[in-house]
Amino acid sequence: MTSVWALAALWLGLALVASLLSIWLRISTALSEIVVGTIAQLIIGAAVGSAILGTDESWVKFLSGLGAIVLTFLAGAELDPQVFKLKWKEAASIGLASFFFPFFGCTVAAYYLLGWELMPSWLAGVAMSTTSVAVVYAVILEFGFNTTEYGKIVLAACFVTDLGTVVALGLIFAPFTMKTLVFLSTGIVVFVLLPWLTPRFFRLYGDRPSELEAKFLLLCLLGMGALATWADSEAVLPAYLIGMVLAGTVGKNHALIRRLRTLTFGLLTPFYFIRAGSFVSIPDLVAAPAALFWAPNQEAMYTTLLMSTGLTFGTISALFGLSHGIINQGQYSALVAAVIASAVVPTVVANAFYLPRHLLPK
Repeated sequence: MTSVWALAALWLGLALVASLLSIWLRISTALSEIVVGTIAQLIIGAAVGSAILGTDESWVKFLSGLGAIVLTFLAGAELDPQVFKLKWKEAASIGLASFFFPFFGCTVAAYYLLGWELMPSWLAGVAMSTTSVAVVYAVILEFGFNTTEYGKIVLAACFVTDLGTVVALGLIFAPFTMKTLVFLSTGIVVFVLLPWLTPRFFRLYGDRPSELEAKFLLLCLLGMGALATWADSEAVLPAYLIGMVLAGTVGKNHALIRRLRTLTFGLLTPFYFIRAGSFVSIPDLVAAPAALFWAPNQEAMYTTLLMSTGLTFGTISALFGLSHGIINQGQYSALVAAVIASAVVPTVVANAFYLPRHLLPK
């Protein structure tokens, strides 16, 4: 176990450095962890070897995946049902625009400019059409926008965007099988039952030192995640939906949310964001086109940049294409580099130049 403890200490040391950098530079912790992961892979990989970070270790993958699942659940739980009902038009229009424009634009670019075949081009469009709920939620939470109407609309729009990505991936590439039918029917039952069961279960057995609420939620998330991966879907999708249907229960339990955030941001998400950053190619990032640093509407530009971030579903889509033979290793590397760069570059520009301070909670 010595190597395991040493590797865990290395990762949490990198997470501590990333947290200090986020404080000193006044940037999001999620962004600093991605950047630290990129630099660590570059420096440590060059000095000792890329395997020293252990990004392919099974337990690192587990903690990284669990971090994505719980963080996505928290993003869904932060949605305010009342705000969503009142502002669904705004959320739908932002979400659909942030899906369709990159989807068709990147498909055309891959086919005509890069010379890819038709199906790999469609996959590139799917991968680049996503919005990273994990990144957006972490940034919004960092600056306190999660308590504002603006932040809740942006989170709702993220759901619309990623739902479009999942539907497109399923319709174009994933066959509808009996496993899919089982997953959908079970999911409908669970999503209908949970809002009724959860508050009653918590009233009977909650508020105890055993943290029964957290265990119950993790059981639901991991159980539906296992069913989703069995059906050739992804574990983060039911996590977001579970968060949404429990927003009226879990989302209003501020003490429980704080405890879940402690677990998530203190232990799990550093593995997710640092691991994501370790896959970034510095040359590809340097070659990325520069963004425009001026816009007449600060709030609109900030929203646009946040909605252009990709990470979770983008890398999932790229990995789906590679594992199913739709794209080759070179195309996969290019897509992953572009997806991770889309999480880094827009977030840096947004927070540095367009942060709508007038919307920050007082």
